[in-house]
Amino acid sequence: MSKDKPEDIVRRAAAAFNEGRIDEARKLCEQGLVRTPREPMLSHLLAAMLLAQRDTTTARFHIENSLNVRPDNAAARMLAGRITRAAGDFQAALVHFGRAIALSPQREAFVEHARTLDQAGLRAPAREAWAAILKVIPEHQEAASRLGRLAFEDGDLADAASYLERATAAEAPASTWFDLGVVRQDMRNYAAAETAYRKVLDIKPDHAEAALNLGIVLQESGDPDAAMGAYATAYRLRPDMFGAITMALTSAPHGRLWLDEAELRRALA
Repeated sequence: MSKDKPEDIVRRAAAAFNEGRIDEARKLCEQGLVRTPREPMLSHLLAAMLLAQRDTTTARFHIENSLNVRPDNAAARMLAGRITRAAGDFQAALVHFGRAIALSPQREAFVEHARTLDQAGLRAPAREAWAAILKVIPEHQEAASRLGRLAFEDGDLADAASYLERATAAEAPASTWFDLGVVRQDMRNYAAAETAYRKVLDIKPDHAEAALNLGIVLQESGDPDAAMGAYATAYRLRPDMFGAITMALTSAPHGRLWLDEAELRRALA
């Protein structure tokens, strides 16, 4: 290794990391940095490894060393943004992603910037950032999904439904279908909500909240027998949902009254 150039060490370390030999990869980088402590490629790669291992403190130290040598490297700015965001320093992350956009205005940088605004709780700027992405990339599922969620949280049910339906037009995760079910349920569109919750359970059969909500919309639709089946699924998955099931059964117009808790537990089991 004594004759290896920094780029050779980076190549060997990256190969070791990609093959799952993480300790070997990290050791290669650390040994290389002993010889050339200001080598930005080694610092960058080591920071990426440390982020993957969730050591954000040490990762941040190394990516800052890399940026001290190459402050205008867009890839290093992107990694610095991810590291500082993972550490909860959203302001620093926004600075890094903003600089990355200025250096190389690529799709990934705009998405990471929007994600950071979102995670930082900056609702209005996040909605603007996701909307800008969706305008340029109409099929961007994450942007549509997050806009739907944010619109729902802001009380804009019609917009929320529109965005979430757009997000689920292609293959979508269970979380997006669940959000769509909640929005439709709040709009009292129970048949459409049922479709969304059933889709959640198709994708993720252990999604207890979807089973509970499916029971509620079936009950609201006047099908208490089918509702009991959904409640039984929720109870099997999460016995601690018994209280929520009891409340749902007794609060809706098409509910049922159970005077004996043990009898209801037996019915659900």
